[in-house]
Amino acid sequence: MELRDIEIFLTLAEELHFGRTAEKLYISAPRVSQSIAQQEKRIGAPLFERTSRKVTLTPLGVQLRDDLEAGYRRILKGVEDARNTAHHGPETLTFGVMGPMWQDLAPMTAVFRSRFPQVDFRLREIRIDDPFTPIRNGDIDVALLWLPVEEPDLHVGPTAFTEPIVLMVGPAHELAGRASVSLEELAAYDILPSGLPVPDYWEAAVFPTARRVTESDAPTPTREEVLWSITNDSESVAFACGQGLKYYDRGTAVYIPIDETPTLSWGMVHRTGQIGRWARELVGIATELGPIDLEFEFDPGRLHRLHLAG
Repeated sequence: MELRDIEIFLTLAEELHFGRTAEKLYISAPRVSQSIAQQEKRIGAPLFERTSRKVTLTPLGVQLRDDLEAGYRRILKGVEDARNTAHHGPETLTFGVMGPMWQDLAPMTAVFRSRFPQVDFRLREIRIDDPFTPIRNGDIDVALLWLPVEEPDLHVGPTAFTEPIVLMVGPAHELAGRASVSLEELAAYDILPSGLPVPDYWEAAVFPTARRVTESDAPTPTREEVLWSITNDSESVAFACGQGLKYYDRGTAVYIPIDETPTLSWGMVHRTGQIGRWARELVGIATELGPIDLEFEFDPGRLHRLHLAG
């Protein structure tokens, strides 16, 4: 049985529809029928039961599917590993992160380096305004991206990092002296957007409450414009994440914990169905260690201290 025939059989066993199988494999429906007929002739018994309304596997078809599937996946994995080696060179892993986050991932990357010192472990910064292209074109093997990732061609693995979402206000704001604030209270305020050039579903992930400023005639403010508004407007409020406080705080805003302790999660992301050996190892380490947590300790109305907790 040729590898292509195995692929056709397994795809039809999954789709149970000749037309969808042909579309998925970019071949004609008669080509699917011909391949299945040849396999059934070679085996000597039907693999599928066909009616005008549905296609189902026979018991023999179920047995063949189970026997072939694991071996077929191993073949694909071997070919993909060889492709990765040819593309990246031997023993290479390219890990994508945003900005300075690589510093906070030291527990995970240190384990990888200690286990696989022969691997050329490369870091590539991901631009926040174009986070997916480097993964799709193969420049990055696996990346840490904030969740959710709603891209059908990308696979989301384990959560590797979490950070708190807090409220950011100016020193003259009426909430500035509070030790904490609840989401119920914040429903009375208009929340400025993050100011980051990110997908809408990422923007929504930073908002623990749905109420926010929506001015259809006004352009979306940049991050610097949001920070300026917070500092200079006694009524403006916004949400901020741990990474922003740690690396981009200007020292002019006040950060207040939220009672419900909302968090933003980051996950290990790679192309669907395509992951090389070393990317799998790094994803496995992320699973093994569990999420790295960025935690804060606050003085009332002011950021006091932050640390990582594994």
